[in-house]
Amino acid sequence: MVALGGFVGAPSRYLLDRAVNRRIESDLPWGTFLVNISGSFLLGFLTGLSLGNHLAPMAKLLLGTGFCGAYTTFSTFSFETLRLIEVGQILEAILNAVASLVVGLSGAAAGVALGLVL
Repeated sequence: MVALGGFVGAPSRYLLDRAVNRRIESDLPWGTFLVNISGSFLLGFLTGLSLGNHLAPMAKLLLGTGFCGAYTTFSTFSFETLRLIEVGQILEAILNAVASLVVGLSGAAAGVALGLVL
């Protein structure tokens, strides 16, 4: 289940990142930001469903561990933030780091809340 979820999650991340970056010309890594925020929301939602006993154990492995684990990417976020610092875009790097943390946690919390009410 984990491998199957990862098999879908990794190319989904790649394709969404490319689609966003083709449409938005910016030094900020909007593709990675959108991937990580949507993945945080989805994992929060799955967690809420799981806490309410509305998600089968195999679905948690497939969607939570497999898909979300391969879909979201802390390493790319870190690399892109450091790249911004290396080229002297310190404010952009800080904005990327703070926004990713705040919006990511907010997305996860919103996902948990939604999952719990269903």
